[in-house]
Amino acid sequence: MKNAMIIETLDRYGLTDFQKRVLLATLSIGKGQTRTYKQIAEQIGHRNAYRAVGTALRKNPLPITIPCHRVIKSDGTLGRYANADTGRKRALLAREGAIDA
Repeated sequence: MKNAMIIETLDRYGLTDFQKRVLLATLSIGKGQTRTYKQIAEQIGHRNAYRAVGTALRKNPLPITIPCHRVIKSDGTLGRYANADTGRKRALLAREGAIDA
């Protein structure tokens, strides 16, 4: 899905500009890579908004397309995924080679 199509799709979900920027920044994380909530906040120009980044990721309407599971905490722990425990997030990252299983 191209960025223009993704933006158009995100617009249908009533997301704020901040939330859309977070999701588009997350879209750029390659398979087998991770970024921290803080890195995403810095990337979109809101360096202290790392908690808000997590809140925006919880609203991700396209989790298959926008890989929010690739965003982790600065201390290396995984954080939550899809309002569940870290098991699913750990499995996805391990399958992609981003972390050891």
